[in-house]
Amino acid sequence: MDDPLPSRPRKGRGAIGNPTPRFDRESRVAVDDGWQQPQAEAEDDPPPLRTTVTIDSSRSIIARNDSPDVPFEQSINPYRGCEHGCVYCFARPSHAYLGLSPGLDFETRLFAKTAAPELLRAELSQPGYRCSVIALGANTDPYQPIEREYRITRRVLEVLQEFNHPVGVVSKSTLVQRDMDILAPMAAKHLASVAISVTTLDRDLARHLEPRAATPARRLDTIRALSAAGIPVTVLASPMIPALNDHELDAILDAARAAGAVGAGYILLRLPLELTPLFEEWLEAHAPGKAKHVMSLIRQSRGGKTYRSEFGTRMSGTGAYAEMLRLRFATACRRLGLNERRSVTRLDTSQFRRPPQKGDQLALL
Repeated sequence: MDDPLPSRPRKGRGAIGNPTPRFDRESRVAVDDGWQQPQAEAEDDPPPLRTTVTIDSSRSIIARNDSPDVPFEQSINPYRGCEHGCVYCFARPSHAYLGLSPGLDFETRLFAKTAAPELLRAELSQPGYRCSVIALGANTDPYQPIEREYRITRRVLEVLQEFNHPVGVVSKSTLVQRDMDILAPMAAKHLASVAISVTTLDRDLARHLEPRAATPARRLDTIRALSAAGIPVTVLASPMIPALNDHELDAILDAARAAGAVGAGYILLRLPLELTPLFEEWLEAHAPGKAKHVMSLIRQSRGGKTYRSEFGTRMSGTGAYAEMLRLRFATACRRLGLNERRSVTRLDTSQFRRPPQKGDQLALL
């Protein structure tokens, strides 16, 4: 059999290849059949991939979970797939449910939930709805580049503000600053907070890990702007990748605290399902000298595997390396005073009110 053709990095894209989704019965592999291009032409960059957006026809918008590992019960994701192209994104395998690859498809074939604001208003108006904090962007970034055109996230925030509903935003984009006119008044009522992901302070590493996300410096500027507007900000030093960016943990927390962050969190790299071969392929392309060491430390922290999904340990791992990372994080937070004032980032669910609707019976008092 002919040898498979190696995949090559594409400018502005995180994944190297586009593997077959796990639910497909057939697997497709490109091979060299002897008709390859001349060497000089073959070494050129692969052609750029165009981003396409399809309208998502979901009939509900609030996703619910009972995981003890996450601090929220409800979340909203305005988009499926993410143009930021972060190679480590744990949401990549979810694209397989659409019959698409978790590789390049995930960052180029996007889905926009344009009916999200109307669906949200209908769900919040249900008599049996019980208010709990909604995480906006728990799976894919609500402020990825296509939000500039579709503005779904902004319209969702407008509905939440209308209902006095608490929301925690998670993003690595500077675009969140556009909506400070909504977030700041909500934060003043303890109804909004923002978590900004800062994976690395190394601009070159970020360009390969997160090719279409904001630079590290601009994310720190975003923390600074949000904090100045009175919006409580948590920095997420995530994911921590052994032997690649883990040495930056203290520096990331230092920089974020100086910019005004009041809380912090971290997650050890998670590699569920198709993410393991995607990440290994990325390592071989961008950090070949570290690849074996990185994967060895990951396995040491996951009971000999590249990933374990058990509650309680899937976010932080186990073993000596994972414990060292945990202690470093705890020590840095104590030194910087991060996570000390939980009341600052704790959101209030008691203010939730359904605004009067046409036809509603008027209250007597």
